[in-house]
Amino acid sequence: MNVQIIAAVLTISDSASRGEREDKSGPAVVAELEKIGTRIVAAEILPDERDAIAGALRRYADAGEVNLICTTGGTGFAPRDNTPEATRDVIEKEAPGLAEVMRMRSLEQTPLAPLSRAVCGIRGRTLIVNLPGSTRGAAQNLAAIRATLPHAISLLSEQSPKCDGQVSGQMERPS
Repeated sequence: MNVQIIAAVLTISDSASRGEREDKSGPAVVAELEKIGTRIVAAEILPDERDAIAGALRRYADAGEVNLICTTGGTGFAPRDNTPEATRDVIEKEAPGLAEVMRMRSLEQTPLAPLSRAVCGIRGRTLIVNLPGSTRGAAQNLAAIRATLPHAISLLSEQSPKCDGQVSGQMERPS
């Protein structure tokens, strides 16, 4: 079964939102998502304001049009990095494994990977993934979880048959 992934990409950057620099990480995320056949319905640049980020996440998730929101930027230690807090403000369930894999794979490329405070989680039927703001970091982090996204989205959006107790060909043990 083909899973239809429909995404919004939000670049979180004060300078890009003011037009002082070109957004390169947002297009890099779009390119990575397109590799798995994702339909991009929105790409937006926001200032690193917690309420603005949370508002955009709520708006896209609650509208029901997208099942994936990727943010890029605002995940580090700088005083204006507010994306993880804004994400936690809106998610209903955290998906820590995705953020852990991104950090683990990033560590293979840079010793600075542990400085990422990225959060991944679920609001309704939408998966929200925080990515770094650097073009390379955003692409690498998304590539780290790209293979898991179709299955995650199929479960969230009920595009796949419900699990019948079989995982990898083995029956689930009764409790």
